[in-house]
Amino acid sequence: MPPAKKFSREDIIEAGCEIVNKEGIEALNARRVAKELNSSVQPIFHNFESMEELKDAVINKMYDVYKQYIADAMGKEKEYKQTGLAYIRFAKDYPEFFKIIFMGKYHSKAENFIVNDSAGKDVIESGRKLTGFTYEEQINFHKTVFIFTHGIASLVASGTVDFTEDEIGELLENTVACMLGKRKFGGSVLEETAKSGKKDRKSRKNKKKEKEGMKKDEKHN
Repeated sequence: MPPAKKFSREDIIEAGCEIVNKEGIEALNARRVAKELNSSVQPIFHNFESMEELKDAVINKMYDVYKQYIADAMGKEKEYKQTGLAYIRFAKDYPEFFKIIFMGKYHSKAENFIVNDSAGKDVIESGRKLTGFTYEEQINFHKTVFIFTHGIASLVASGTVDFTEDEIGELLENTVACMLGKRKFGGSVLEETAKSGKKDRKSRKNKKKEKEGMKKDEKHN
C-alpha cells in the first residue's frame, strides 16, 4: 500500500482558496477541503488547530493575492489610474475573494486598507506623484477616489455590470480629472466653482442695477 501523501500548510491553504473562489466562504469546511485534496481530514488538523485558523490563513492568502495585483500596477504609466484598474481587475478575477475582503463580515474597516496597510500607502504615494498634494491632502482625496473605484469594483464582483477595461479606465480618468479640476495647476474644483458662482452673482447684480437704472431713466423721461 503506497504511503499517504503529505500535505503542507500551503497545500491546504491553496485548496481552501480554490474552494472559496468557486463556492464562497460558506463552503469552507474540513470535509470539503479533504475532498479537494483527495485526502482525509487528518492532514488539515495536523497543520491547523481548528477550521477557524485555516479560514484566517485562507483570508490572509486572498489578501496577499490582492496586494500582488496592486504591486504589479506600480511603476506603470499612469500609475495611479493603474492601481484603480488593478483593484477592479482583482474584483473581476476573484469576485469571492473581493467580497470577503472588502464587502463581507471578514473585512477590516475601510480606513485600514485605504490608509494603513502597505498596499494602501503605496497607492497614496502614487497619487501624490499625480496631484502634488501633501500626504494628508492626498489621503482625503484618495478616500473619495476609493469610494468611486470601490463602487465600480463591487458592481463588477456581483456581476451587475460588465464594463471593458478601457471603459473603466476612461471612467477613472474622467472622475479624477473632474475632482482635480484646476487644483493640479494651482486651483481646485471647489475653488473654480466658487469663483464661477461669484462671477455669476456679480453679473446678476450688475444686470439688476442696469435694469433699475433704466427704469429710473424711463420715469424721468
